[in-house]
Amino acid sequence: MSTVVFTDASGVERTATAQAGDSIMQTAKRNGIPGITAECGGSLSCATCHVYVDERSQDAFEPMEELEDEMLWGTSEDREDNSRLSCQLPADAAETLYITTPATQV
Repeated sequence: MSTVVFTDASGVERTATAQAGDSIMQTAKRNGIPGITAECGGSLSCATCHVYVDERSQDAFEPMEELEDEMLWGTSEDREDNSRLSCQLPADAAETLYITTPATQV
């Protein structure tokens, strides 16, 4: 089991325990974490699960693939160097992961 610490745009932290094989998006949805809409349910077609990966967790994930990179140009909040789609991030990539959700997804 791994732990994901979600920080929202106002600085409020919420901690969730991830199930084996889940993505960050699935962990957020399963635990009622606000800030991740995930309209497409994780099929990499909407960019409403945009998150910012904290520098403490940057090395835990594989580099993004081309389609994720393209989808990130369609987010409602500005794309940053640490932007990722949470449906593409395995929640068990490290014992503890630190993720920030944007102020809005739609």
